[in-house]
Amino acid sequence: MTTLAIIGGTGLTQLSNLTILKREQLSTPYGAPSAEFVTGELNNTQVIFLARHGNPHSIAPHNINYRANIWGLKQLGVEQIIAVAAVGGISGDMAPAHIAIPDQIIDYSYGRKHTYFDEAALTHIDFTYPYSQKLRSRLISAAADAGIKITPLGTYGCTQGPRLETAAEIRRMEHDGCDLVGMTGMPEAALAKELAIEYAAISVIANWAAGKSEGEITMAEIERHLDKGMANVAELLRAFVGL
Repeated sequence: MTTLAIIGGTGLTQLSNLTILKREQLSTPYGAPSAEFVTGELNNTQVIFLARHGNPHSIAPHNINYRANIWGLKQLGVEQIIAVAAVGGISGDMAPAHIAIPDQIIDYSYGRKHTYFDEAALTHIDFTYPYSQKLRSRLISAAADAGIKITPLGTYGCTQGPRLETAAEIRRMEHDGCDLVGMTGMPEAALAKELAIEYAAISVIANWAAGKSEGEITMAEIERHLDKGMANVAELLRAFVGL
């Protein structure tokens, strides 16, 4: 049986309706992961859950030990990852509380430990398609089965954080072809690819990106939209593991 992991971001520190079987603290050659690895059952399917920002939520996007997180999942036998993250919406259909399943990514982050190959034999992975099409197709089918409206593609722009972007930065990203903006999509996706783990993402739009709405972006606004969006994510994940 393929071992599935779910990585939870902002708004998903714990996975609801997960029957917990065990918790594990792991050490890796790259340091400590963000949190303990929680093995449990979701809709009668065994999954491993990891809180990307720690539990409680305390690790900023640029300080996450992405290498330790993905390496730890590989140690546990994980072959597939569904990564959940809160994002900002840039293009017209990416409204708050909506869900998108991105198919491409552009990396604007910097200074992060982003590869396993900086101290090993040089290897160039193919990253033409950063997300697993097989997993994306299953997520899209699961959303249809659960009656959840999603956008089945989009380009995710990964910024450094933890600050939000300027309106000018969002205009540049839109010109580059980005539909979504987040802070944790990279190097997570590339590291999974380096370890031959299938990887797909569920992006939950928490707010319109800078300059896309009137006024400033507030945490109250983000939390309100995440509450609704994450409820749909929970339903989507239950449908996904049931396929």
